[in-house]
Amino acid sequence: MTAQKAFYVTTPIYYVNDVPHIGHAYTTLACDVLARFKRLDGYDVMFLTGTDEHGQKVEKAAAAKGVTPQDFTDRVSQNFRDLCQTMNYSNDQFIRTTEPRHAAACQDLWKKLEASGNIYLGSYSGWYAVRDEAFYGEDELTAGPNGKKIAPTGAEVEWVEEPSYFFKLSAWA
Repeated sequence: MTAQKAFYVTTPIYYVNDVPHIGHAYTTLACDVLARFKRLDGYDVMFLTGTDEHGQKVEKAAAAKGVTPQDFTDRVSQNFRDLCQTMNYSNDQFIRTTEPRHAAACQDLWKKLEASGNIYLGSYSGWYAVRDEAFYGEDELTAGPNGKKIAPTGAEVEWVEEPSYFFKLSAWA
């Protein structure tokens, strides 16, 4: 970035359990339009996009294809990179969460947050739908025909309880 006014824009980091669809194209296009406008307006723009290559959905999708998660994400992530070229997006960076540079940046941020006391270890529990990658409240669930609890989306949920790190948001209120 130069001495010009800086402007940062990023898409979500897209989940690679399947190939890109119109929603991915649209979201990236919206960011691209904003980045191009800001460049015309004299800003030094950094436009980021990329793929999130971790999680249960990726593991299950890879297993269903009979390949390793890394092989699976390599193929699907390339589809997202190809979408950027096909659509002529003006992104400056394409980031994959499996890249060493991403891991290094995350570790650096983590160490800074930990040193400043802004993260802490706690416990989280709740009804979780793997398909939706979302937790649901008891009041949102219904009973399925097999007696299992069902999310509003129709996905089965399971009770999950695990240690989790939390950001101390109260320190910023």
